[in-house]
Amino acid sequence: MDFEKKTHRFISRHSLLHQGDYIVVAVSGGPDSLALIDFLYHQTAKYKIRIAAAHVDHMLRGEESKKDLIFVKQYCEKRNIVFRSASINIKDRMALDKTGMQETARAYRYQFFEKVMEELQANKLAVGQHGDDQIETILMRLVRGSSGISRAGIQVKRLFGQDKEMIRPLMGVSKIEIEEYCETHHLIPRRDLSNESKNYTRNRFRIDVLPFLKKENRRIIEHFQRFSEEISEDEKFLQELAKEAFTKMCQWNGEDELTLDIPSFCTIALPLQRRVIHLILNYLYNQYIRDLTSAHLDALQHLLKDENPSGRLDFPNGLKVIRSYDQCLFTFVERESNPSFYYEVYTDDKVTLPNGKTIHVKMASDFPIKESADILILQPQDIEFPLIIRTRQQGDKIKLKGMNGTKKIKDIFIDMKIPVEERKIWPIVTDRTGKLLWIPGLKKSSYETPPVQQRPYFLIDYRN
Repeated sequence: MDFEKKTHRFISRHSLLHQGDYIVVAVSGGPDSLALIDFLYHQTAKYKIRIAAAHVDHMLRGEESKKDLIFVKQYCEKRNIVFRSASINIKDRMALDKTGMQETARAYRYQFFEKVMEELQANKLAVGQHGDDQIETILMRLVRGSSGISRAGIQVKRLFGQDKEMIRPLMGVSKIEIEEYCETHHLIPRRDLSNESKNYTRNRFRIDVLPFLKKENRRIIEHFQRFSEEISEDEKFLQELAKEAFTKMCQWNGEDELTLDIPSFCTIALPLQRRVIHLILNYLYNQYIRDLTSAHLDALQHLLKDENPSGRLDFPNGLKVIRSYDQCLFTFVERESNPSFYYEVYTDDKVTLPNGKTIHVKMASDFPIKESADILILQPQDIEFPLIIRTRQQGDKIKLKGMNGTKKIKDIFIDMKIPVEERKIWPIVTDRTGKLLWIPGLKKSSYETPPVQQRPYFLIDYRN
């Protein structure tokens, strides 16, 4: 039979079965899973494997669901196949978890399968998805606008749990070939009438689209499977490059926050840029976020490449994306809405600022003194105490040392590319009369004069 030849060939090509494997087969009772377990049952000697069956009654179809369970149990009993089952009220779980039916059923079904595998010490889970399912999945995801590895559709094998594997041996055969296998082997599978309803997206693709594609090319399953494998291989290669790029241009500031270096990001190819963005979001969210859409990703790429050096985006679940010049901060950390501060200091006072640095005011007489942007020298006759250390205020201007006239503090921050978040807590030093004396670490006012030998002066330093 074509079914058997193709399945043997597919298993061999993808190394799905190995001597000594203990395989739990997910069996619903429908044609696909019934053909799968029957095929594996007849091939246990050839592959030197053991099999068991696991069935989940989702309790969605009343008596029909119960009959499915009984059917699978009787099939296994006749063949001495180890059988495990569970009845899970999916409607109750949906209400409890606030999730959709398909998502809930899948989560609890796989949870049960993993439990059975642990109990039996099985190393593989086999499921009955086939070539038609692959075509439907790829088309649905392309129509939905999926990207990356999602476009590859269903993976032939993947990690399941921590150290086990999920395999799909029937991906090389069609639904028609599965039905022929069941008929030839006198199997009478259970039928779920909801599979014929066009209320479900997958069913519409199956009923309306697949017949046309199969008519156009009888090798369509083979072509779609090749497409899936090539996309998967390409994506794996690009993901490795993206991870290397991520480690070079991203810096973690804690579990919930990281910073991206924008110039480095802009040097890599566009396909890697997209994947680095996905890595950042995957690492931060650590889960699938339904509300995160392509519109968010487009907005983020625009933010990173915009000529405007600053901007902010608010993403789902409280993630804030804040660009400031060459850095982009991704954070779940709530920043203080009003970070302003105000300190009055006298001689010998030391103040620790919100940015972690300190300002120390003292009388000194050392001569000469080394010039630094982190040190300000003032003559006693030029200032009035207390000195004020505060955040910037609207309209603040400073008379810069060595320049005529005044300049707005805001313009100095822009010229020196100080990130917006840092501007909010950057200290400004004035005296009691309001003279703006210093922007520590950046610019000094014309009130600073060199020390005169043998005369005391005020030394103000700004340090970590």
